Amino acid sequence: MAERLRDRDGLTEEEFLERYEQEDYPRPSVAADMVIFAVTDQEEENYRKLPGKELRILLIKRGGHPYLGSWALPGGFVRPSETTEQAASRELREETGVDNVYLEQLYTFSQPGRDPRTWVMSCSYMALIDSARVQIRAGDDADQAAWFKLVCRVRERREKTEVWEMTLSHEDVSLKAVLEKEAEGNFAGSRILEQDGLAFDHSRIIACGLERLRGKLRYTDLALHLLPEYFTLTQLQQVYEVILDRELPAAAFRRKASPMVRETEQYTENQGHRPSRLYRRN
Repeated sequence: MAERLRDRDGLTEEEFLERYEQEDYPRPSVAADMVIFAVTDQEEENYRKLPGKELRILLIKRGGHPYLGSWALPGGFVRPSETTEQAASRELREETGVDNVYLEQLYTFSQPGRDPRTWVMSCSYMALIDSARVQIRAGDDADQAAWFKLVCRVRERREKTEVWEMTLSHEDVSLKAVLEKEAEGNFAGSRILEQDGLAFDHSRIIACGLERLRGKLRYTDLALHLLPEYFTLTQLQQVYEVILDRELPAAAFRRKASPMVRETEQYTENQGHRPSRLYRRN
């Protein structure tokens, strides 16, 4: 029988574990926070005009301290019996009623003091969903849940940094944040200069999610997760444009989209304008 290994104190692994005191080492709480994106139609009075698109994000109005009455990302603490991804999936299911959607880990936010209660690290995730599938509901610690229109644009370019302004709006509620990041860096390491109406450091997490989404649109088909099963090429282009916050040449976009989609024999109906061919994911 092989001799069991002993450490510098002469202990076997079993002996070491028997004497191990968890209280000797401070332990953080771990939360899973969700950046849930959807693209919705703008309200259009003229039914013959193709509606524009709006990029939206799901926020929860906090019903308890800290940040009582402020808006926050859906999320919660990770339970001892689950992984962070399982916690994120649970929170997504509890808040939206949907499952089996695109889910991607974003970043672990661990800045000291980010939560006034205690040492809390946030393992954040990004989800992309078709808003038509969602029936939102607020969790136990929230008063209400709502889809906020998200706009995030660079306000000032300096020699080594950029200042970005974020606005989130829903009905008569308007939230705002200003962040500064290194010109060649990302939002995970950005500084929050202003934050009005949002809880914790969630403006930084939202900006990080949008940055990831915009970056991956250039070489993946992620945008298709924001659309229903059947869609027009114009609707797909609108999704790209509202996320990237710029117009795209139609001909060049259709060449780019061609490998991602497959045309069907179906057409749009009862939309007040000429029927358009419907496509689906390839």
